[in-house]
Amino acid sequence: MPDDVVAARAAAEEASAFAHPPVEPDVTAAYGDHPDQVIDFYVPRAEAGPGGPVPLVVVLHGGAWRAPYDRRHITPFAGFLARRGFAVANVEYRRGDGSSDPGQAPVAGRWPDTFDDVAAALDALPGLARTAVPQADARRTVLTGHSAGGHLALWAAARHLLPADASWRTGDPTSLRGVVALAPIADFAVAGKLDVCGGAARQLLGGDEHFEDRQPYADPALLLPTGVATTLVQGRADEVVPQAVAEAYADAAAKAGEVVGLTLLEDVGHFPLIDPAADACAVVAEEIAQLAW
Repeated sequence: MPDDVVAARAAAEEASAFAHPPVEPDVTAAYGDHPDQVIDFYVPRAEAGPGGPVPLVVVLHGGAWRAPYDRRHITPFAGFLARRGFAVANVEYRRGDGSSDPGQAPVAGRWPDTFDDVAAALDALPGLARTAVPQADARRTVLTGHSAGGHLALWAAARHLLPADASWRTGDPTSLRGVVALAPIADFAVAGKLDVCGGAARQLLGGDEHFEDRQPYADPALLLPTGVATTLVQGRADEVVPQAVAEAYADAAAKAGEVVGLTLLEDVGHFPLIDPAADACAVVAEEIAQLAW
């Protein structure tokens, strides 16, 4: 396909995903003192399954861990899941501080703040959810995240595998029902070779001087096998986070003795996965349902 056609399609997909008005949450709860340490909760608008308590879907937004991209852009996706009958928790976290050289993209992430926040949010989540969405069954919690948020979802599910000196490490394997990672930045080595999001993964870890030392604490491809049911959903036409990144993670899992599902969608780029108007979004909801129930 000609490059101009590929670029036009990608632009149209992005425009569609960002055209939806933000969906306001039912409840917002803080898990810390910083303004970004909050979780938006959405109550289910329909029954997701056989009645009774419903699964809780935890959403981690993308945006290359950079400050301009907050949770607002993924609220239509959160609302979509609520309409499908899930209770939803949309997590905000600290991202890059926005400072950069003139003409360069904003800095990606903060070390260790981004990871501090995701760990703290998930630790606080069961208690907050009991009050905010009492319909939710915490035993049926599924993590999902898009792009950089997909990385964070995979990382959060692997906290029990972190090095022993990691403050984020949990003592026991997670009780998550599963993870559905959407076009995740799942393998930092491959993402670096492909210059995904302008080298965002290296920025997240503090730059080249810190990358090798911090990679074992942050790279999901090095934290396997998790023992958590995991599915990756990836558009074959994704030019932002190419298919090779997801495939590298799935291959690493297989070498570690774990089977990771990889759903590849034809003629789908980066943003339809979180676009309620796109067929790909319905596929994502079904993948979540299969793990949740």
